[in-house]
Amino acid sequence: MKNPRIIFMGTPEFAVPVLEALAKRYGKITEGVVAVVTTPDRKKGRGQKLSFSAVKEKALSLGFEAGKNILQPEKMKNEGFVQELAAFKADIFCVVAFRILPESIFTLPTIASFNIHGSLLPKYRGAAPINRAIMAGDTRTGLTTFILQKQVDTGNVLLQEEIEIMPNMTAGELHDTMMPIAADIALRTVDLLNNGNYTPMPQDNSEASPAPKIFREDCRINFKLAALQVHNHIRGLSPYPAAWTEFEGKNMKILKAELDRTGIKLNPGAFIINDEKFIVGCADDNISLLRIQPEGKKAVNVEDFIRGYRGKNQGNIN
Repeated sequence: MKNPRIIFMGTPEFAVPVLEALAKRYGKITEGVVAVVTTPDRKKGRGQKLSFSAVKEKALSLGFEAGKNILQPEKMKNEGFVQELAAFKADIFCVVAFRILPESIFTLPTIASFNIHGSLLPKYRGAAPINRAIMAGDTRTGLTTFILQKQVDTGNVLLQEEIEIMPNMTAGELHDTMMPIAADIALRTVDLLNNGNYTPMPQDNSEASPAPKIFREDCRINFKLAALQVHNHIRGLSPYPAAWTEFEGKNMKILKAELDRTGIKLNPGAFIINDEKFIVGCADDNISLLRIQPEGKKAVNVEDFIRGYRGKNQGNIN
């Protein structure tokens, strides 16, 4: 059976291993991955230097050319863009961490358009499945490939791969764990679709749960919750966008913490800083901060922070 013609759509670093794997397995440009779709270049920083997505960087290194077989539409529904995609006569669209596709696009392939999602659907439908799973204290999650349809993250499931969430794993660590697994499940999904040897499984909507986009106020720590909940909140937002609180009148990001077992009794939000630890009270117990980022400064381990700290050794954190 000949290799399928694939159009790959993605933006961040998470999508890069999938693009690499597809290009290596099936070929690129003239067969296999015939085009890459990603976000437009943007000006960033003080110098307004033009930067582009991790997927575009990888595509360029693989020999794809901007404006030719690297497409960067401002609007997905633009008729000219739809016609440009159709001209590639793709069999399969593979979508990883990209935009919501309109029906006029995801129905173009001769076989199917599929997405790789960072949860065991129907659990955690939405923009932040990795963060939300850890914030909820889940001990397992996974990756799902599914056929695109109008409603976001509701399409029939093709494959799933379960992943264990370790007790202190952060969202960043889970993200990195998922990346090579995403590449593998993408290859297996393309093989299934190309061979026609598959039975898509409908999702059970009664078991669906949301994973909405995370905003700044969602990241604020509530020390009136149980220590385990606070711990999960911190690691579920680390390293980005990062849980935060107010300390000495300024914002402070907390990137890493652990449950404290010293037996010190503190009220929620109360803190003690000694020679070795920065301990904060929660509803039932305490947490010990391990890595923080004070406002306007670089992230540091708490031991380094304590060495230079000249403030109060106890008080309320917010």
